[in-house]
Amino acid sequence: MTPAFSLAGISKHYPDFSLRDVSLTLPEGQVMGLVGVNGAGKTTLMRLLTGLAAPDAGEVTVLGHRLPGEQVAAKADIGYASEDMRLYRGQSLRWHIELVRRIYPGWDESYAAELVQRFDLRPDQAVGGFSHGQRVKSLLLLCLARRPRLLLLDEPTTGLDPVARIEVLEALADVLRDERRSVLFSSHNTHDVEQLADTITFLHQGRLVASADKHAFLENWRRLVCQGPLPADLADWPDIASVRANGSLVEIKARAWRDDLPARLSARGLQVQRTDPMSLEDIFITAVRSGAVA
Repeated sequence: MTPAFSLAGISKHYPDFSLRDVSLTLPEGQVMGLVGVNGAGKTTLMRLLTGLAAPDAGEVTVLGHRLPGEQVAAKADIGYASEDMRLYRGQSLRWHIELVRRIYPGWDESYAAELVQRFDLRPDQAVGGFSHGQRVKSLLLLCLARRPRLLLLDEPTTGLDPVARIEVLEALADVLRDERRSVLFSSHNTHDVEQLADTITFLHQGRLVASADKHAFLENWRRLVCQGPLPADLADWPDIASVRANGSLVEIKARAWRDDLPARLSARGLQVQRTDPMSLEDIFITAVRSGAVA
């Protein structure tokens, strides 16, 4: 099966930022959440996948097409929406719909009409009068109604009020039911990623920190609260990402949970008082701070 995209040894350098040695693959029909703080390199990676930027090193393949050389063929099946994309303020949403419909033969008229209703949009109003949330939903409508095989969404829920955010997430959840459609969406909101993604990828300062199945992250990472003296070499254990002592209590965050970990800690004088799962946000922060790879 041809992957939705494949990045092999990708590097891209700008005067004030570099994306370095990134290798990543998204299987067809999968949803990948790309998590990182602002400036981590998420938008640069998206631009490489759309052919808007060419790598300085490495290979980019999207839907079986090598980029940037074959980007015209690839773009026919790519849907891309970014928070900084702009619509023509003096034109109506209906005008934009007609423009995109003429360009893309796969345009789904009935689905577009459904999204107009779901997003509570006014097709005949000039988009210059739309709120931020309405503009974001309009961009998503123009992207989703094309029924692209690969959907690239760069921070799709940024700046949305709670109601608009839920509407967008529900529409995306519907799109994800199509097993042939692949999605990469970036966000610094780990809650959105955890809700929708099959695979989670952490990006920080232009480097790939970790990438794995969502359930593997949630299963493998644990927070342990222990009591006893802190062994000097505990931070060097390969399955432990961070250690913090507070008096007689020691907090341990493990990146590779094994059932024998409490017994091994007990043998070093630490008694485990409690073991808790970790949220995706806590996992991301701990992985970035420790340089842990999961």
